[in-house]
Amino acid sequence: MASERFGANNRALAHVKEQVLSGGFPGGELISEGEVAEALGMSRTPVREAFLRLEGEGLLRLYPQRGALVVPVSPDEVRAVLEARLVLEQFAAGKVAAAGPEVREAVFAGMAEHRAKQQAAGGLGEFLEADRAFHTVLIDAAENPMLRSVYGSLRDRQMRMVGESTVNGRTGARNRLDVILEEHQEIAEAVRAGDGERACEAVRVHLSSTRRVLGVTEDAGL
Repeated sequence: MASERFGANNRALAHVKEQVLSGGFPGGELISEGEVAEALGMSRTPVREAFLRLEGEGLLRLYPQRGALVVPVSPDEVRAVLEARLVLEQFAAGKVAAAGPEVREAVFAGMAEHRAKQQAAGGLGEFLEADRAFHTVLIDAAENPMLRSVYGSLRDRQMRMVGESTVNGRTGARNRLDVILEEHQEIAEAVRAGDGERACEAVRVHLSSTRRVLGVTEDAGL
């Protein structure tokens, strides 16, 4: 019985968190324990515990008798995360671009593998996992444990922003997913070519477009 309860708790937490991070539950939406429990075919108790956990992580705000509000991503949070990513990813791109051809080819192969997984993804959750893995290849290749640790701490915030940008970007002239794939291709090719300046600019353009789709005003850095 305890193992079943533990399994239900984990399933409820994983489901709700994935929906929040992917934009399936967009910022500002009010969700209810009953609706989520019905969708998952379980009682409300595991869902309630999931809501409490995610409130602690700052993703939900609970209102008794009403449900949980998905906390919107604030413009300040978007700026902070994307500015941090710009510094980390441009450093990594420049360092890898300056490495030898064998290193660059290996990084390109890793990035190409995850880009292919994005193209073949059956849902937004898969796409976002592959997106995270694509960028992590570059960060890991810089071989800086401190940089890797800081970048890893941004994981959930990154996924949520990319998820919301893909949802928002579907109403534009081009599907946001296609734009992301194009931008990833440019980053990978610039690194492979050993062109640090081009790689850093490709990273800047990529993060700038995410920021723009999320409706946050740009400044000189992005």
